[in-house]
Amino acid sequence: MRAEGTVEEGFEAVRDAFADGQARDEGGAQLCVYRHGRRVVDLWTGMDKRNSRPFTADTITVLMSCTKAVTAVCVHMLAQCRQIDYDAPVARYWPEFAAKGKAAITVRDLLAHRAGLMGFDEEAGISGRNLFDWNRCTAALASMEPWWKPGSAYFYHALTFGYLAGELVRRVCGKTVGEFVDAEIAGPLKLDLWIGLPSEQEHRVAPHIVPATQLTEEQGRALFSGLGLDMNSRPVRAVFNMITTGADGLNLINTREAHAAELPFGNGIANARSLAKMYAACIGEIDGVRLLTRETMERARESQDEGLSAPAPLTALVGPGPQRFGLGFELPRAIEPMLGAGSFGHAGAGGRMAFAHPESGTAVAYVCNSMLWDGISGPDQRWLGWTKALRDAIAPAEQVL
Repeated sequence: MRAEGTVEEGFEAVRDAFADGQARDEGGAQLCVYRHGRRVVDLWTGMDKRNSRPFTADTITVLMSCTKAVTAVCVHMLAQCRQIDYDAPVARYWPEFAAKGKAAITVRDLLAHRAGLMGFDEEAGISGRNLFDWNRCTAALASMEPWWKPGSAYFYHALTFGYLAGELVRRVCGKTVGEFVDAEIAGPLKLDLWIGLPSEQEHRVAPHIVPATQLTEEQGRALFSGLGLDMNSRPVRAVFNMITTGADGLNLINTREAHAAELPFGNGIANARSLAKMYAACIGEIDGVRLLTRETMERARESQDEGLSAPAPLTALVGPGPQRFGLGFELPRAIEPMLGAGSFGHAGAGGRMAFAHPESGTAVAYVCNSMLWDGISGPDQRWLGWTKALRDAIAPAEQVL
């Protein structure tokens, strides 16, 4: 497969590896790399099959959980302006959140997936379409009891992270996450990046390619039971409901309603150029803009899960390479190697990936619209070639471990 776009001298192997990696992808993809504030790789390839048109540099698509990192940047920007204290109780900013034993949960706990609120209670009745109802979802979380002692364990808050961090942003500054992104990130950097897509941009979207086969509820129950999980356990039921609710939401992801909503856990829409430029502005100045100070950046990538693991009822769901978290960002692991130690970023369902590596001054975004990565068995095969080529191009071995 041929890749369109440009690369600076020395990055030709990245272009070739990106093209080779897309050979089995029926959709489209973009890869963009910034180095020391300069764009050195800008590539795209494939098709927007739903609309029978090429996947171009200007194509935009859903970022899935790469959106969580955008949301985290909003929180960090407020923290460095001293409007948020990482170690303050969330209830300082969101008083209703203190209910049901949550008064001591800190902002740090939210960002590090340690709050014990990784899904909605069954009683809340949150289905896929209900995810579009911000007030209903945040009220449900505020009235919930945590599934474990906050801070004592961690587990990925796949759906709820966006509501928790997003409501924190709204309570502190009066703007929704989408409004904050427009005013403080996308506007100053001139990014094609939205959480809540304007109708006039809808024509640019390459629809998400929904997997042909999806796990049924019956298959899910059988899988959980086969792992020895107790379906009568409240945390286990919470994770099961999180998976089924997420699957319902995924089936709605190509609708205008889903694109227009603000779902800061997964419906950000952008292209690779914009996502990579955002990360570049998190580790240095670009076009006169730096989003995070060096001190804030260092805090953002500090590991928050040392000595912690998943809560006891859920340990069977954690594989040999569990997720690692900083403050709102994923940290590198075997399944998501990024550029090794020091990297911070976030993957998105199906294979989206974006991150920064401050030591080499590198910011990377890979955006696609098809679901080929399962997030369990290893790195996305589409990443491997260009990641290696990028490592070889940017620095001596001692700089990128």
